Amino acid sequence: MKEERKYKLALVGATGVVGRMAREVLEEKKLPISEYVFFSSHKSAGKKIEFMGKEYTVRELKEDSFDEGFNYAIFSAGGETSKKFAVIAKEKGCVVVDNSSAWRMDKEVPLVVPEVNSVEIEKNKGIIANPNCSTIQAVVPLKVLDDKYKIKRVVYSTYQAVSGAGLKGIQDLEEGEDEGYTLQKFAHPIINNCLPHIDVFLDNGYTKEEEKMINETRKILNRPELPVTATTVRVPVLNSHSESINVEFENEFDIDELKETLKNAKGIIVEDDPKNNEYPIATEASGHDEVYVGRIRRDFSVQNGVNLWVVADNLRKGAASNAIQIVEEMIKLDKKEK
Repeated sequence: MKEERKYKLALVGATGVVGRMAREVLEEKKLPISEYVFFSSHKSAGKKIEFMGKEYTVRELKEDSFDEGFNYAIFSAGGETSKKFAVIAKEKGCVVVDNSSAWRMDKEVPLVVPEVNSVEIEKNKGIIANPNCSTIQAVVPLKVLDDKYKIKRVVYSTYQAVSGAGLKGIQDLEEGEDEGYTLQKFAHPIINNCLPHIDVFLDNGYTKEEEKMINETRKILNRPELPVTATTVRVPVLNSHSESINVEFENEFDIDELKETLKNAKGIIVEDDPKNNEYPIATEASGHDEVYVGRIRRDFSVQNGVNLWVVADNLRKGAASNAIQIVEEMIKLDKKEK
């Protein structure tokens, strides 16, 4: 009987919010990985973590960290770390799946959501970019609808959880009412507020987060000229992003057929029964990898328009799970080649 090939995987940024979620998802997935190594910055190096019933010591990420040889690495440690160390890992023969924005718009780097464009994985030259969390959940239903009706324009309005801002964002929500508390992440208190300010403001009046959604949507859907606009808002919700997506199509559509198209799509759960108050909400999406879609209704202000309410766990599908799905796909491709 042929022995199953095992792989070696590095998790960079293992102690951060996304890194912790990645460890949780990896435990669930039980991939054919024979060896895991966890890396972090100097600040967190030396920490002990429990993983799959064993204790691991987190190592400091250094220039020689990839000398020992890895098949795959998942990076969740910020853009500057990725720009430097993803190149080093790649040169050592490791394929990097990067969660930062460092490589997303690089023409040589695939930007991948497996349900949408898994074919791009095969084109990688050592680095694969994981899209922005808010973009990932949006393009899963949009790709299905674009294939069937051809999208003419997209308008995003997002309601994004504080977990997307990392540990400091979570702290601002959980401790923000404490007397004397100093904000760690946000420009204003997130408690009782909606902040139309995610990432930095650009000269054109948009934020970097909004620009990410616009450009990444075009790249993933392979529609470089597609008209897309966005307003991204941070809301006092712990986890899971919610989005209102307005879509205008080139072609006519039947609303019931459109709903069935979404119901039959991979990775989507349709919850759309307003009479019984059934629609996606953040607390139900948390802990799941699927993208939830509801409030599906025709936009009567344009000829072929529809409104969607899209909710997903931004730490799982929006980051960790999507990256791990990419690794899964690479392992499948490698086994086929062998």
